[in-house]
Amino acid sequence: MAALVERLTAFHEWAESTSDPRTKDLPFISSPLLTYGLVLLYLLFVWQGPKFMAKRKPFDLRWFMALYNGVLVVWNGYIFYEFLMTTFLNPGFSLVCQPVDYSQDQNATRLAGACYMFFLSKLVELMDTVVFILRKKTSQVSFLHVYHHATMPMLWFVGVRWIPGGESYFSATLNSFIHVAMYAYYLLAAVGPRMQPYLWWKRYLTTLQLIQFLAIVVHTSVAIYVSCGFPNQYNTALILYGISHIMLFGNFYNETYVDAKKKRGRRSEAPAAARPEQKRYNLRRRSTQPGAYAQ
Repeated sequence: MAALVERLTAFHEWAESTSDPRTKDLPFISSPLLTYGLVLLYLLFVWQGPKFMAKRKPFDLRWFMALYNGVLVVWNGYIFYEFLMTTFLNPGFSLVCQPVDYSQDQNATRLAGACYMFFLSKLVELMDTVVFILRKKTSQVSFLHVYHHATMPMLWFVGVRWIPGGESYFSATLNSFIHVAMYAYYLLAAVGPRMQPYLWWKRYLTTLQLIQFLAIVVHTSVAIYVSCGFPNQYNTALILYGISHIMLFGNFYNETYVDAKKKRGRRSEAPAAARPEQKRYNLRRRSTQPGAYAQ
């Protein structure tokens, strides 16, 4: 027991000593208890929320949804802009593989700030699931949905606490861009049925999400090969995480679009003999049988 305590103490000291001094005291980063506790409460609500709503009417949250989705469009747009300015449009930044700059350089601290804003957005986005459950749209609360929402804050707590910058930029830049489009879609959907003709691009949004994770896996694999000084342990975890999303999003895409299209095709191609026989108007029968018009 004493040996275990000693190891845990040594690990805590190591974790503290290697934390980024620019971010380690920020809200929700100063202690893992806040972030991981919030995720635990989230999972508890996913479990108990539908039971709470079982005998209640769904909440009408249209105005809240419009405001919420609008805020997240702007928020993710701002995050994307910050990543763009500090990485893609920064001549001194390597887009192939970049180690974390822990200095007080203006671009380095700005990039660390963008990572922190991205992390906070993942905490706010836990509300997606809460809204679904309060509206009794539990079919939307799939394993993929809960897995993604619960793990992103935990993964990015590590990112912001120890490696806010460098190679971390790539996945966050793509994800914030995708989320601008995603929450814009949700915003239009929240307006009401009259916006339905403008929501034809949902399928392409799923395709973009798949491309996003494929790009992350490829780019991170290249970064491991180049080995520029960014921790390969985090890169390896990110690759595994990306593969899990490719599998889950691929399955969702297949079930929602490919299999559904095949089922519609089979129904339309069903032989006439298999379809319900339609009754024809028989004038002679109706004229000779009493009560024919009552059929």
